[in-house]
Amino acid sequence: MPEIDILQNLLQRYSPSGEEAAAVGWLVDEMMSLGFAAQADPAGNAVGSFGSGPKEIVLLGHIDTVNGFIDVRVEDGLLYGRGAVDAKGPLACFTAAAARVGARPGWKITVIGAVGEEATSPGAKAILNHYRPEMVIIGEPSGWDHICLGYKGSAWFHYTVQKAREHTAARADSACEIAVNYWNRVAEMCAARNAGQERAFFQLTPTLRGMSSSSDGFIDQASLQIGFRLPPDLQPDELDALLRQMLEHEAQLEMVDSVPPYRAEKNTALVRAFLSGMRACGGAPAFSLKTGTADMNIVAPVWGCPAVAYGPGDSALDHTPNEHIPIEEFYRGVDVLEKTLLNLTAAA
Repeated sequence: MPEIDILQNLLQRYSPSGEEAAAVGWLVDEMMSLGFAAQADPAGNAVGSFGSGPKEIVLLGHIDTVNGFIDVRVEDGLLYGRGAVDAKGPLACFTAAAARVGARPGWKITVIGAVGEEATSPGAKAILNHYRPEMVIIGEPSGWDHICLGYKGSAWFHYTVQKAREHTAARADSACEIAVNYWNRVAEMCAARNAGQERAFFQLTPTLRGMSSSSDGFIDQASLQIGFRLPPDLQPDELDALLRQMLEHEAQLEMVDSVPPYRAEKNTALVRAFLSGMRACGGAPAFSLKTGTADMNIVAPVWGCPAVAYGPGDSALDHTPNEHIPIEEFYRGVDVLEKTLLNLTAAA
């Protein structure tokens, strides 16, 4: 089958987070037909590999998508479908390139289509203690001749304040006003911290995601849901401490979830192999840093190995109703990755 059909078949199997089983089953079968040793692991990830090591390269993509089915079709050289860019396109690229390269002496090449990356990344978290690769390539759209070296972190907080109800003629702040004042102080703190920093990757960016209030006639309560994107020099626990210092009126703050920021080293054999592969395919290599998060944030710090994110596609189309990838770009991505893997595995 033409390699683009790997992607087209994945797109036809709609797989929002939590509903990946059909896509995983198809990909495992397709990997086996291409010569991989393949299976679905206990977490539900699709896993296929060539070779037996002792050195290993892990190509970690994700097979889930955000919600919103898009009719799968080809128009004017563009392949449309939910996940064409984020991130079935990179995952199909990984599968095709690994199949071209096959088994290499002294190396194991493993492709993983992880579940749940668009949710809480259960697929990536489940494999943390099962692999210790020499290097990892994360499947996210970077553009065929670009490498992504880092992602911001994230943290999500639930703020609650309770206050005995008072007559409206009283001059004391209500629970709702206390909550709003807290949000304003948080926004001001972030603005002061970001002063003079123009690049979004290095800014601490807060978002008020939800607010609510309630009362039982005696106690009024106000709640806020606050999200943050973290720059590389700020860890979630450090932000938690800063926010707690700003609490007043016996308000409560809970960090609901977090992902640490991650920025990879540029001077590694992995990066050099990609640069060589891109130039060999006629590209003008460039680097990027992303303001979102990815499974790179989860696995790279634990594995402690060289890491990059790579994949064909324009990340500006992530999650959009117009998501598509140029077929030519897909093949360029496969070509680059093939050359990169051959370069990396030239000697055990």
